[in-house]
Amino acid sequence: MQVPNFSLNGKIALLTGASRGIGEAIATAFAQQGAHCVLTSRKIEGLKEAAARIAALGCSVEVRACHGGNLQEIDDLVEDIGKRFGRIDILVNNAATNPYAGPLLGATEAAWDKTFDVNVKGVFFLTQKVVPFMPRGGSIINIASIEGERPGLDRAIYSMTKAAVISMTKAFSKELASCGIRANAILPGLVATQMSRSLMQDSAAYQEAVQLIPLRRPAQPEEISGTALYLASSASSFTTGAMIVVDGGVLA
Repeated sequence: MQVPNFSLNGKIALLTGASRGIGEAIATAFAQQGAHCVLTSRKIEGLKEAAARIAALGCSVEVRACHGGNLQEIDDLVEDIGKRFGRIDILVNNAATNPYAGPLLGATEAAWDKTFDVNVKGVFFLTQKVVPFMPRGGSIINIASIEGERPGLDRAIYSMTKAAVISMTKAFSKELASCGIRANAILPGLVATQMSRSLMQDSAAYQEAVQLIPLRRPAQPEEISGTALYLASSASSFTTGAMIVVDGGVLA
């Protein structure tokens, strides 16, 4: 019987929102398993710092600035990578934003548009552009959220976008299966990242949130990367259309 293989030797991986947090943790895991990682985010400065940390481990990495809601920048990014490497084996759609926290009745059109542009439109069109460069065995990994299944209080617009990502992942998994390309999503719960910083700094809100987690703590970004490595590697060759929850037991 063959042992599952988690190696990514020789693979080209494109990761969005990779300047810190979950994106950087996943990129680090991929690079340590032999992938050449292309890190993207809106700001180049943070990307360079993340890439330096990964390169210090003796791994192969490069950076490209790309705004997740700008279709021209997405086109330019994919064309450049596709022409230089001839393929993109792994796509991780991690970039996301949450500019508005509050009740739905107070939400503005600008907040709605920004959240959907980055969290939904950007994910869809980047995936659409990458697929022609993706060979059989390719893997698309979308970072959704448990809030796509159970909307968070005062985070309803963000939650809606993550519900859309879940549905989008399932749709791509069916459409791309005949091409030998897999599409899966990871649904994290509370993770200690920049996006959750305001909650983490509010002692009362943090304690309330932690009480809802059976493991009684938030995840560290590295605890999401193992699931991503499984989905990127041939160890998950029969896994597509899966929504893998990594939330410390919240949805159990």
